[in-house]
Amino acid sequence: MSTAAVAAATGYSVQQIRDLEARGVIPAASRAPNGYRSFSATHVRDLRAYRDLAHAVGPVEARRAMRDIRSLPLDQAAALLCSFHARLNHEREQALAAREALRAIRAEATTDAVPVEADSMTITELSRALGLRASTLRFWEQMGLVTPERMPTRAGTARRYHLTAIREARITAALRAAGYRIPDVRQAITAIRDLHDVSHSLEALDTRLNTIAQRALALLRAGTTLAEIVQPTPGQ
Repeated sequence: MSTAAVAAATGYSVQQIRDLEARGVIPAASRAPNGYRSFSATHVRDLRAYRDLAHAVGPVEARRAMRDIRSLPLDQAAALLCSFHARLNHEREQALAAREALRAIRAEATTDAVPVEADSMTITELSRALGLRASTLRFWEQMGLVTPERMPTRAGTARRYHLTAIREARITAALRAAGYRIPDVRQAITAIRDLHDVSHSLEALDTRLNTIAQRALALLRAGTTLAEIVQPTPGQ
C-alpha cells in the first residue's frame, strides 16, 4: 500500500503517517526500489489502534506505549497496558467519590447559612455548627480530611477554618454520618481537591464520568491489536 492509500484508510494525513513511522508508533515501512514507502494492512491496523489509544490515554503516552511495547519484555509490556486500565478505573473511582461527596453535602443542612468566601470559623464555632466535638475535628485534621489554617495568637496559634476547610468538614461529617470509613472519606476529599478542571457540580462530574467511559471503550477497542503487537500470533 502507498502512503496515500494508508492515509485514505485511516484518516491520517500523509505527513502524519510519516511522522508516526519516524516516532516508532508503527513499524518502518519497506521501501520499493524507487525509494517509495510500501505499507501493509498491519500498518493500517496499528494506526487505528493508536488512534483509540491516544483517545484513551493521550497522544504522548500513546506514542510512547506503541513504541515501547515492541521492545519491552512480555511481562513489562503487558503490565504497561494493564496500567492504562488501572489508571482509567482510578479516575472513575475518584469522580464517583467526588460526586458522592457533593451529593452528601447538598443533602445535609447542618449549618445555619451558606458560607461565603470571607467566612471563617474557630474550631469551637465549627464544632458547634456541625454538632461535633472539637476533638473530632482535630482527629480529622490528623487524618488529612480537613485543613484549617493556623493563626498566631498571644498564647501561640489557633485553628481557623476558612471556606475550603468548612466545606471539607461538612463533607466529612455527612459521609461519616452515612457510614463511610475514614479511608473512603479521604478518597472523596482527595477527589474534591484534585478535580480542578471541573466546576464542582454534579452535572460536570456526570460529564467527566461519560468521558472516562468513552476513553475506556477506546482502550478496549485498541486492546486486541496491542496484545498482538506484544505477542504476535504464529505466522505474523
